[in-house]
Amino acid sequence: MKYDVLKTKLQALTLLVIFIFCISACGNSENSEPVTKTNFLLDTVISIEAFGPYASEAIDKAFDRIADIEKKMTVNAESSELIELNKKAGKELCEVSPDTFFVIKKGLQYSRLSKGKFDITVGPLVRLWGIGTDKAHIPALTEIKKALSLIDYTQVKLDESQNAVFLKKAGMALDLGGIAKGYAADESVKVLMQSGVESGLIDLGGNLYAIGTKPDGTPWKIGLQDPFDVRGSIFATVEVADKTLVTSGPYERYFEENGKKYHHILDTNTGFPIENGLMSVTIISDSSIDADALSTVVFSMGLSDGIKFVNGQKNIEAVFVTGDYKVYASSGINKYNFKVTNKRFKMESCIE
Repeated sequence: MKYDVLKTKLQALTLLVIFIFCISACGNSENSEPVTKTNFLLDTVISIEAFGPYASEAIDKAFDRIADIEKKMTVNAESSELIELNKKAGKELCEVSPDTFFVIKKGLQYSRLSKGKFDITVGPLVRLWGIGTDKAHIPALTEIKKALSLIDYTQVKLDESQNAVFLKKAGMALDLGGIAKGYAADESVKVLMQSGVESGLIDLGGNLYAIGTKPDGTPWKIGLQDPFDVRGSIFATVEVADKTLVTSGPYERYFEENGKKYHHILDTNTGFPIENGLMSVTIISDSSIDADALSTVVFSMGLSDGIKFVNGQKNIEAVFVTGDYKVYASSGINKYNFKVTNKRFKMESCIE
């Protein structure tokens, strides 16, 4: 099912962590100016900025890699490896590429870690609500109950020897929307660095990766989008190098019916969008695939459990925004020179 292209472009611009401060000049070398290119892949606007003599060719290679991943893992096309796998649910084992197998395996890891709050078998429920498409609607309770009966990550069998996957129940469907963009970001970084890029920024519709530092040696200063305001309005900043930032929030993709907003982060227990007072969660880590999954995992946990969970992880930090304009952060956030810059927001003490 195709997303509306114009709507998706606008949504991509509203994701947290897309406002990037101006890059400082770095001398008069011929490679001081960045090469920036955009593309539309993975149902979102992608922007890559890179420095170096081979930056242009490197970016093209990165786009090719992302397109390859999309071709394998999308559910919004006529065919893909994931679509074929879902068609064979309850029938037979399906061999997939190493890329798709790796992402599914990683997705199952986070499904177990979150005890199903993040569950890659959520496909039937996602398809039922249709949020992000022109068919978004509130499903009947009977339909939701049926979809929930098909969501169970323990019913996915992996065959490592063949890169094969089996969905044990007919009607099951994997959806990698909560993790595939992170994998694509990580793979893009590999391509750029293998091509000699040591400084750059990748933005896959809000999945941001800062490669190295800016050419002048200073960290990248990233503005965090105000989830209550128009695009480009920020509430805080962080400074990072060789880090990824990924966010989840109800403002990213939703529809309205009878004056109520219904967003895309669905509760795998109730079948309805999660309502826990959070407006956004930003994860900062070394791996974008991890940050992608964790942003949903932590959002689903809620504020208190989410902060406790992040504080128990290595090399992971998080920023939380609640519906009353309060900001909370994990215990190690200050190493990124985190600052709240909008006076409407109030920084709160860390919840223990």
